Amino acid sequence: MTQQTPPPPPPFKPDAQHHQRPKLRAVRGFPVQAHDQSGKQMILLGLADAKQISDRPPVVVTPAVQNILPLMNGERSLDDIVSEVGRGLSREMLEPLVAQLDAAGLLFGPEFDAMLAKMRADFDSSTILPPGPTAAMADALVQQALGEGVTEDQKAEHGPARLREAMDQWIDESLKNAEKPSFDALPKAIVAPHVDYGRGWMNYGAVWGRMRVVDRPDRVVVLGTNHFGFSTGVAACDKGYRSPLGDCPADEEMIAFMRDRLGESLFAHRYDHEREHSIELQIPWIQHCLGTDASGAYCKVFAALVHDPAVNNGESYDGGGVAIGPFIDALREAIATLPGTTLVVSSADLSHAGPAFGDRQTLAGDEDEPRQFRERVLNHDREMLQMIAERRADDLIAAMAWQGNPTRWCSTGNLVAAMKAVEPDEVEILGYAAAMDQQGMGMVSSAAIVMR
Repeated sequence: MTQQTPPPPPPFKPDAQHHQRPKLRAVRGFPVQAHDQSGKQMILLGLADAKQISDRPPVVVTPAVQNILPLMNGERSLDDIVSEVGRGLSREMLEPLVAQLDAAGLLFGPEFDAMLAKMRADFDSSTILPPGPTAAMADALVQQALGEGVTEDQKAEHGPARLREAMDQWIDESLKNAEKPSFDALPKAIVAPHVDYGRGWMNYGAVWGRMRVVDRPDRVVVLGTNHFGFSTGVAACDKGYRSPLGDCPADEEMIAFMRDRLGESLFAHRYDHEREHSIELQIPWIQHCLGTDASGAYCKVFAALVHDPAVNNGESYDGGGVAIGPFIDALREAIATLPGTTLVVSSADLSHAGPAFGDRQTLAGDEDEPRQFRERVLNHDREMLQMIAERRADDLIAAMAWQGNPTRWCSTGNLVAAMKAVEPDEVEILGYAAAMDQQGMGMVSSAAIVMR
């Protein structure tokens, strides 16, 4: 077998200003296991685009690079960086790193500008956003069933059925001991997780499974969390959504109404929805549990990503985006004004705890420190969820602001927006779960909630 020659490393460009004074974009680091020439295991540092605009492979470097990255702010020359870091660093070592980061789209410059322009052009060329994680899940289910040699045609043929089968299994398991496995009527709003299905299936099933027999709404408003985008306020989308099960068309009436009330600024950062999972992960559940109308069409959808109201008193983070208050007012008016029924879905995860999210303390183990750490996270969730159950949205915001969001709830914004937009008479917590990896490096909690 002929062994492929690896591509040559990207060249350093001495005449390029963005190479001479590199400015690092938002990157996320993660550990990469590797082996040295003797076979000894070692841990390297992977660097990827925190905004998920670049589709290039991550850059893998030695952990010592962590001392260099903060100095790449566009103000220092390479010689300045070499001088400040010291420790044997030279330009001959630094230049290949700069070239690698640029080729991966991790530096501001022409390479990144081209990636961003292409992503936005692709986004605006279609009325439907293609699937990402839901397609990957369907593909994985087919591969699990048919084996490693599965073809793309087989994934496309069998994926929808396998995904529906998995959702039914999750629902059955979630509701097997439930006293009331279905709602009596269409609720005003529900809260479901946006963690991946493997970790969140219990709460997805607990709330979506109860929706299978209710009257089908005329539209679904999905409120998500902006994990990677540029918007500093609420960012709405003017597109429909595709999953392996089919298409949910865009709700043109709702889009027009919200644009009329809040202006084009509401959609200025529509590109933030391109790779945002918190909306997409609800789409198969909408399709599977709510079904189609007489024409065979799935529910039309309007989606928006809501920022954290505990920061800057609900205004956008920089004062230039759409604040949460006017958005809630417009959404409430739209629900009351537009014909037909509306279901609001708050796509929400709660705490993010452990070293993977910046904590020093690990979560695994029966010793006092990890056990107390887990208890603090669970107690905080319990206190905040009680405020939601008691419909105390403003108290929730105040508590998060005062405490500094100690367990990193990521969805306070869409939870508050859903509650204030539908003004429920009753809120019921249907389920709560916290998923932790085996090493205790990270734990994400979520809940299943109904607002009537």
